[in-house]
Amino acid sequence: MDRHLLLVVLACTVAATPAVAQTRLLRQPTISATQVAFAYGNNLWVASRDGGDARRLTTFQGVTTNPRFSPDGRSIAFSGQYAGNTDVYVVPTEGGEPRRLTWHPGADVVQGWTPDGSRVLFASSRSSGNNQMNFWTVAVQGDVPTALPMPRAFQGKLSPDGKRVAYRMNGSWDDERRNYRGGQNRAVWILDLTTHDLQAPPWTDSKDIDPVWIGDVVYFASDRDGVHNVWSYDTRSRALEQLTRFTDFDVKALDAGGGMIVFEQAGYLHTLDPRSKAQRRLDINVRGDFPWLTPNWKDVTARVANLALSPTGRRAAVEARGEIFTIPAEKGDWRNLTRSSSSAERTPAWSPDGKSLAYFSDEGGAYRLVISAQDGLTAPRTIALPEPSFYYTPAWSPDGSRIMYSDAHLRLWVTEVASGRSTRIDTDPFMLPERSLNPVWSPDSRYIAYAKRLPSYFRAIFVYDVQGGATRQLSDGMADATWPAWDAGGKYLYWMASTDFGPRTGWLDMSSYDHPVTRALYAAVLKKTDPSPLAPESDEEGQSGEGRREPVVAVPVAPPSGAAANRDATPAPATVTIDFDGLANRVVSLGVVPRDYGSLKAGIAGTIFFLESVPASGTVATGGPQGGGDVLHRYTLRERKATSFAQGVTQYTISQDGRKLLWRGSGPQAPLAIVNTEGPVPTAAQGRLTASLRMLVDPRAEYRQMFAEGWRNQREYLYVSNMQGADYEKVKAMYEPLVAHVAHREDFGYLLDMTGGEVAIGHSYVRGGDMPEVPPANVGMLGADLAVQNGRYRITRIYDGESWNPELRAPLSGPGLDVKVGEYLLAVDGVELRAPDNIYRLLDGTANRQTVLTVGASPEMAGSRRVTVVPVANENGLRNRAWVEGNRRLVDSLSRGRLAYVYIPNTGQPGYTYFNRYYFAQQHKQGAIIDERFNGGGSAADCIIDIPAARLRRLLQQPRGSARRSRHRLLVFGGRR
Repeated sequence: MDRHLLLVVLACTVAATPAVAQTRLLRQPTISATQVAFAYGNNLWVASRDGGDARRLTTFQGVTTNPRFSPDGRSIAFSGQYAGNTDVYVVPTEGGEPRRLTWHPGADVVQGWTPDGSRVLFASSRSSGNNQMNFWTVAVQGDVPTALPMPRAFQGKLSPDGKRVAYRMNGSWDDERRNYRGGQNRAVWILDLTTHDLQAPPWTDSKDIDPVWIGDVVYFASDRDGVHNVWSYDTRSRALEQLTRFTDFDVKALDAGGGMIVFEQAGYLHTLDPRSKAQRRLDINVRGDFPWLTPNWKDVTARVANLALSPTGRRAAVEARGEIFTIPAEKGDWRNLTRSSSSAERTPAWSPDGKSLAYFSDEGGAYRLVISAQDGLTAPRTIALPEPSFYYTPAWSPDGSRIMYSDAHLRLWVTEVASGRSTRIDTDPFMLPERSLNPVWSPDSRYIAYAKRLPSYFRAIFVYDVQGGATRQLSDGMADATWPAWDAGGKYLYWMASTDFGPRTGWLDMSSYDHPVTRALYAAVLKKTDPSPLAPESDEEGQSGEGRREPVVAVPVAPPSGAAANRDATPAPATVTIDFDGLANRVVSLGVVPRDYGSLKAGIAGTIFFLESVPASGTVATGGPQGGGDVLHRYTLRERKATSFAQGVTQYTISQDGRKLLWRGSGPQAPLAIVNTEGPVPTAAQGRLTASLRMLVDPRAEYRQMFAEGWRNQREYLYVSNMQGADYEKVKAMYEPLVAHVAHREDFGYLLDMTGGEVAIGHSYVRGGDMPEVPPANVGMLGADLAVQNGRYRITRIYDGESWNPELRAPLSGPGLDVKVGEYLLAVDGVELRAPDNIYRLLDGTANRQTVLTVGASPEMAGSRRVTVVPVANENGLRNRAWVEGNRRLVDSLSRGRLAYVYIPNTGQPGYTYFNRYYFAQQHKQGAIIDERFNGGGSAADCIIDIPAARLRRLLQQPRGSARRSRHRLLVFGGRR
């Protein structure tokens, strides 16, 4: 809808006004004897322990989280992203410049302080071979961080005497998922740092988080009664007690200080007196400017999706950040037809007369079909759709009387434009991630062709008769048929078909990996009396040139009079006649070599276009043919062959008259171009559209729309209709009021994650978003373990990555460097390095840059030498491969060479690669240990079980002359922990 200037001014005024009283979405609280501090709007704030107005402590657009008061209440440690990476900082409680304490490029997440206030406790995975966190401390004055003795620790606090630590060993993939009862849950562990004795509260399978101390009592949040509440565990009496009894929102982050507990619940901060057991909600008012909430103009050119082309190709229509834009091919300016951050508009489609655009809009709370004038100057018409859902692929019938589309439930619909009446045509029976109905109108608007899955999971081509209401299957189902396209002349229906698709029908099985699908192109001759488009040809005397081949084109009609008289002549719509009897015998191959094809579309009569997915070529690590995207091919019946038309194409569409083609390239600056479908192949720069699309973004309005959209996403796409028992309307009513308190994009992600977590399902994540820009991090890593000895950094281990892993680069391992374990690092780029100075401070800015290290056998400069190395930005891969190889060598040693060791980092493509790399190199052994600890999930790991269990391979691969029977035993060790 239009946004008038007055509304823009009002929106700007609202964004600058203070937040309403009793601000919510206050997070990650900490408490001292007199104050509370918390995160809000991704900044840190301080308020009285009794509530009231809050005072801003930080003013940074990036991450500033996990505030923790020092024991004396004078300082606050927190994790900040000031230098692009999440590091530990300390700031005075009264305000001032934060002081940076860590420089390692991994995330350093503040947990608390040592009891004497001299060091900050934080969690980091910096030394882990499998990306698991442990606890470290760093001095307030800055020094070399020191690890605590436990091998893994994600969240927790030191006891008041510093002799014990209460902690949560491992984190979870989604902390907002409610009532999770899987392997990522663990009891709160209480470790004696001297004796290493372990104590834990009584526990079965609840999710227990955020332990804190007051005296000898550990307080934590647990959902053992169905909702996260505050519980206490007395380490002396071993008594367990529930202290709060909320039944709606979970208790979130906890902290303790000044003899009190503080926690987050329902977006408010609460205090809890452990003596009286009384809890109180604090009313805190946050007032301040939030620049990232102010309406502002953004360039959305890189957000272009869902292309449409006007009937003769004079304007393109695109969707970008929920707005509909049109762009001229040559003259004029782009237009934003929708101009509203409070609603999302999707998937534009041009009417056949070029006067209107149809698209879907959720203005009003549910997606509806909108028909708007192409100039956007008049009020659009809205058509209610059959039921709330998400809708896709709108397409006008060539006569302009109907609009066809599909929905989230894989149903195909047709709506009459005049009456607004909708009819369901068909439904794809299998809810697979790939939406492949790909419906398309026949030139005369009578038929709709589409692909639908059969019980075999193969797809077949179906045709629906709009006049008679009958549906007929055209292809026989013995090949996977998809992407139907009608020839503009009305004689043929094209489609693609694959006979090697079978292994890929199990789309969630690892056994479907590495089974490339190839497709060939076919044409069905629709009338019995029409000849094959590939009938035999023969050169004869008396014929010249191409005269022997009859062009397959429609006959142009005279342009109409009036306003349309200036338009190009358009082909008369061809009448389509289908003789279903014997049609299977009139399907011919077009002779195109089978490859990985898709997105088949028809141009002028006798011409079709399609994309080919091409693997990366050359030695540069880029996708597609020499740099990304697919190859667009053009096939003509006249030439009876396909030729490359454009390179690096990710999406394309064709005008109704078939004479213009709009294509989009790959990459963040993906080009748009409108080119002719006929004649010579266009050059790479031909037809480029130079428009830079901008829109006025009102973040507050967008957050309201995005919340509703996220809520609908769960409702429409969840695999069960009962929402796993969640009262989903109640869920919306619970969390929607919090949208008004969102002050930063990260706040919104947290809110949406909590909302989705009410459905209590895995693999439902909220990540990313339009975050304010922060400085890039560029700390270099040397791929080495270092220890402080004699006031210097000494190398205790060098990671080499193994010579057969080309994707890993080890900075200190390679020909000519001759850096050895035991040597000292004395200087970086000529700056002398001495402990307790932090080595990563000197390595800041060195990632992937030549860096000169001074190394020597002694801690003195005498006798040292200089070596030039290139630090890496991340050494996790080196550490992980060293951990894997260490495990493999240990298994080999303990089994005396009889057992293989295979690590599986996940059950996706990387895990598949790992398995094939390690298993088959050791398949001659008598058994295998498959280690899937810390794995990241993915597909069903059927092939990892099936391949070692198969005996045929080993029976056929015996040593020459051997009668030995090969036996292979399998042990799977680990889980998602």
